[in-house]
Amino acid sequence: MVNRLPRFRVLGSGGRLGGMFVRKARILAVAFLAGACAVLSLAAAPAFAGSSGVGPVTDVSSSCAGQNAEVEQAVAPPHYVYEAWIGCGGEGFARSVDGGAHFSAPITLPDSSQSDDPAVAVAPDGTLYVSYLRYFNNYAYPVVATSFDHGATFTQVSSLIPHVAGNWGDRDFIAAGRHGTVYVTWDYGPSIADVNIVCSPTGSCAYANVDATAFIQKSTDYGKTWGPLTPMQPGFPAGGGYDASIVVQPNGVVDALMWGHHLDPGTFAVHPGHEYFTSSADGGRTWSPAVEVGASAGSIAILTWWIDGNLSTDRAGNLYATWDTQTSSGDIGWLSYSTDHGRRWSAPIRVTADQDNAVHIVESAGAGPGVAEIAWLADNSPQGYALYLRPFSIKDGWLAPVTQVSSQYGDPTIWPGDTFGISVPRDWNGPGAPDHVALSWGSAVGGSQNSQIYATVVGR
Repeated sequence: MVNRLPRFRVLGSGGRLGGMFVRKARILAVAFLAGACAVLSLAAAPAFAGSSGVGPVTDVSSSCAGQNAEVEQAVAPPHYVYEAWIGCGGEGFARSVDGGAHFSAPITLPDSSQSDDPAVAVAPDGTLYVSYLRYFNNYAYPVVATSFDHGATFTQVSSLIPHVAGNWGDRDFIAAGRHGTVYVTWDYGPSIADVNIVCSPTGSCAYANVDATAFIQKSTDYGKTWGPLTPMQPGFPAGGGYDASIVVQPNGVVDALMWGHHLDPGTFAVHPGHEYFTSSADGGRTWSPAVEVGASAGSIAILTWWIDGNLSTDRAGNLYATWDTQTSSGDIGWLSYSTDHGRRWSAPIRVTADQDNAVHIVESAGAGPGVAEIAWLADNSPQGYALYLRPFSIKDGWLAPVTQVSSQYGDPTIWPGDTFGISVPRDWNGPGAPDHVALSWGSAVGGSQNSQIYATVVGR
């Protein structure tokens, strides 16, 4: 296993803000300025109109002073694109109503000070949800902001505060089903005192010790009220699961891919991990036994700071899992797929070709039946971070060469965020039209000391 000890510094459980643990770059002395963001609306030709490649790239966040990083994205018909990220004094948000050609002025989402880990979901009826993990008043907990007007305003905000003060919490994900049903997963532990973190001077943080278990909470009234914390795996408080990305299938089944580590039950010491799939057919109350995904590819290192694991589904219900491992061959990005609802998974398929120890943040978005778009943000180039994209078919394998989406490289010493945004909108140019891929990412380009959020659309 190749780890990155030279790139990290070790902290004790004192890595906190306002008494709470903060995993992201704020503990690395990155300051996000409070207050509202100035207006931004950049004109460009519609990125998807007649395009057979990468469309114009828009700087979505530049009117928010300071660092902007860790973007997440969702899309909705007819041509909505939603972006949420860490910045603007908390969590920044902007939307496009014309398929990414223009973006609104960024706003700061409500109750998002001292928070990170944004996630975005759109329900079948168009209701928009943005979640983020807040550290406030000696609690760590998700906040869910709901918009009933396609992101123009967020009139409902709910805080999922646990019963135990002094708890630990990390990476939330959100998914929306029908009839007001919404799910939030997050990594919950009863005591921040059990956590020791390992932080990168140019990235985010990982864990040496952590009382981590993957949990889920459910709302049936459009995010207004929330049910109890429900474990997604056995072994609490040392279940070992976090980063549980989820999708809701049309039949209501909830699928999840979690990054799982074995934890010492006494000290909560973290050991190298793997990806695991689980699902729930009863609204998140009970979960199937975890299925290990891609074990033959090797393990995920303890010191991996980026969000290592992503789950998506295509229009036929096939599932796609992405992650990366650290082995004697270096850091490698992987893909695996399942055609039987997660019971069995394909042998791991190598995504990244370079032989090095570069960061590979790999994500997927399901497209047409049997097809997914695979993207990765990596600093394998000497010039820094770049975003790459390649389509994959279950039947035919890779469908095209790799496309470099970002025309400018991001400074490898400046944190771009642990995630990026990727979505495949449906029928943007009418029923049966070719797919397009909406993408967003963080990078510090052109000598800037601040990372910004960039967005584009790739035509197919």
